[in-house]
Amino acid sequence: MTYTPRLKSKYKEEIRSALKEKFQYKSVMQVPKLEKIAINQGVGAATTDKKLIDVAITELTTITGQQAVSSKSKKDISNFKLRKNMPVGVRVTLRDNTMYEFLDRLIAVALPRIRDFKGINDKGFDGRGNYTLGITEQIIFPEINIDKINKIMGMDITFVTSATNDVEALELLKQFGLPFKNQTPVNNG
Repeated sequence: MTYTPRLKSKYKEEIRSALKEKFQYKSVMQVPKLEKIAINQGVGAATTDKKLIDVAITELTTITGQQAVSSKSKKDISNFKLRKNMPVGVRVTLRDNTMYEFLDRLIAVALPRIRDFKGINDKGFDGRGNYTLGITEQIIFPEINIDKINKIMGMDITFVTSATNDVEALELLKQFGLPFKNQTPVNNG
C-alpha cells in the first residue's frame, strides 16, 4: 500500500462531502480543491551579496522538501542597482503529496511557533479563490537550524484553489484547519 498524506485523505473522506453539502453542489466535481501551494521568498539584498540566493534556495528546499529555484529580475532598475536577469528571489511550487505534507506541517507545527500568534488574517484573498499568507520569519519551521541562520527572511505562501470565489475558498481552507483570526464572512468579490 502506498503512503497517502493525512490531509489528502481527510479531504477525500470529510472535507469534500462537507463542502458539497454546505454549498449545495450537484456533483462532487464542483467542490473546490487545493490545486497548488506556491512559496515565494524575495531576496532584495542579493544584488550586493550573491551568496544570499544560494542560502535562500537551500533553506526553502529544506522547508518544502522540493528543489527551489531562483527567480530573476525582468528589467534594469538603476536606483536599486538591479540588472536584467539578476537573481532577486527564490520560489517553489508544491503539488499533490508534497503540497499536503507541507500544509500539514505549516498548520500543526510552524504557525503555532509564531510569537504572539492569534490566528492568520482572512484579508489575503484575491477575489478568485486564491489566498496569500505572509510569514515574516523563516525560523518558525522546525527544519531550519536557528544557529546557522545569518539573515532572517520572510516569505509569501499562496494557496491556489479551484474555488470560484473567496467564500468557498475560505471555507475550504478552514476545513483543512488553517487558523483564521476573526470568523466573519468575506465579501464575495
